[in-house]
Amino acid sequence: MDKIKDGIYGFVMGDALGVPVEFYSRFELKQRPVTEMRANGSYKFPKGIWSDDTAMTLATMDSIIHKKVIDYNDMADKFCSWLFNANYTATNKTFGYGVTTQIALNKYHNNKIDATQCGSKGNESNGNGSLMRILPIAFYCYYKHIEDPEILEIVKNVSCITHAHEVSVMGCYIYVKYVINLLNGKDKKESYETIQKLDYSMFKETSQKIYSRIIKQDISILKENEIKSTGYIVDSLEAGLWCILQKNELKETILLAVNLGNDTDTIGAITGSMAGIIYGYDKIPTNWIEDLKNKQLLVKLISKFFETLKNLRIKKSFFFFFFFF
Repeated sequence: MDKIKDGIYGFVMGDALGVPVEFYSRFELKQRPVTEMRANGSYKFPKGIWSDDTAMTLATMDSIIHKKVIDYNDMADKFCSWLFNANYTATNKTFGYGVTTQIALNKYHNNKIDATQCGSKGNESNGNGSLMRILPIAFYCYYKHIEDPEILEIVKNVSCITHAHEVSVMGCYIYVKYVINLLNGKDKKESYETIQKLDYSMFKETSQKIYSRIIKQDISILKENEIKSTGYIVDSLEAGLWCILQKNELKETILLAVNLGNDTDTIGAITGSMAGIIYGYDKIPTNWIEDLKNKQLLVKLISKFFETLKNLRIKKSFFFFFFFF
């Protein structure tokens, strides 16, 4: 359970640290940087509140817990229970979600069609709304020892529930593969070098070019003023990987991400997930954990998610043993 706990808690910490300063400029945060959990700010909430990023991630986990497989319609049902009923929240309120996500889930909820057909395919809909909830898919693929191209197929379908453009799918795929590299024991630099060596020929040349600073160049050598921290999926993924490659401690890494400004909760969460896996839960400041609201929900779902994936791994191992021997 350690790596699941490490990654999910790191994710939630980055999200909660970023919520109060979402939409703040980098200049504003240079004047008063985030160093601890804050209250009020953008949403006038008490400190330690997570956003739609964590809520949809928990919904994804809960779907896998109950279905024991990737069930895209059930996943969308869980997303709707968040959007319309405020399930998986820390406040009993939904907030922070993007228009693309809202339109897709309304389409699914109202028309009862295949969830994978609900996401927008428009280039203008390449926000980070599927990237921010894809972490549990990396854990699922890792624990089940799923290989490409099945990983790509799962990532594509999960993203397409809300974000169906190839650029969104490719961003989610790069992130999932990076996380799986970390889970396989590669260090952060080796994990990055590995995703640069992947075959991306299944994606259009135009999409590959959009991600060229990650997969063809070296994102780590860029200066901070060359890194954007917007809600565009490419910017968010670049910012997360850049922060991971800049620092060597969990706290510094997450705070660097949050203090980039703008889409602080999502970039903080993406960065925090990777930092959590790299450095571990024990490196999260104790007061950050104490400030977090609704921890009992996290504890319950993380535990159930681990047990589900552990059992799926055991069943698959037993199948291979039985089949071959």
